[in-house]
Amino acid sequence: MRSTLSDEMAYTPPGRTREKVFRFVRERLLAGSPPTVREVQAAMGFEAVESARRHLDALVAEGRLVKTPGRSRSYRLAEQRGRAMRTRCVPLVGRVQAGALHAAIETPEGYVTIEGDGRGDYFALRVHGDSMNGLGILEGDIVIVRRQDKAEPGDIVVALVDDEATVKTFERRGRRVALVAANPHYPPIVLDPDAVQILGRVVELRRHWR
Repeated sequence: MRSTLSDEMAYTPPGRTREKVFRFVRERLLAGSPPTVREVQAAMGFEAVESARRHLDALVAEGRLVKTPGRSRSYRLAEQRGRAMRTRCVPLVGRVQAGALHAAIETPEGYVTIEGDGRGDYFALRVHGDSMNGLGILEGDIVIVRRQDKAEPGDIVVALVDDEATVKTFERRGRRVALVAANPHYPPIVLDPDAVQILGRVVELRRHWR
C-alpha cells in the first residue's frame, strides 16, 4: 500500500520534520508569499493545524523565524548575515487612490521580500508609465517605499496628486513644491504644498527580467 505524506511524517524524527517546515516557510517567504499556519499544515500533511503551529512556535523559539502577533501570514525570517538582519515581506500594491493607501495595503496584490533592521514601515508599488526612465525607473518596475509624510529636496517620492499615486523627484520652488519627472516629455508638476500628499520615499528598486 502506498504511504501518504502524513504517514511518512508520523515516522519522521521531530527535528527532521521541523527542518522541512523551515525550508517550506523560507522558500515561500523568499518568493514573497508568506504562508498561513493552515498552508503549512497542508504542505506538510499534518492532520491537525496545531501540529504546524507547534513546529512554527519552536522555530520562533530557536530564533530562526520571527512572528508578528495579531497578524495573519505573520512569520518572517530572522537570519544573521554578519549583523542582525531581518527578512520580511511588505505588501505590493497597485494604483493608490486618495485616502485608500491603508485599504490597498490591507488587500495587496502580493508581497515583496526586503531585508532590514525591522525599523520603519514599508510598502511596494508597481510603476506605471515612463516618466522616470531617465533615472532607470521603468514601466513595470517595483519600488520599495518607506512610508513617511515629509520629503527633502532630491528625494524620489511616491506622492498623491489628483487621487493618483505618482513617482517623482521632490523639489521646492519658493513657497510651492514640484514633482519632477526624469523624462523631458513630462513637465514638472508645481503645486501648493496642500495639494500634494507625500506617501513615502523610494528606497529601493526591483526589476524582474522576462
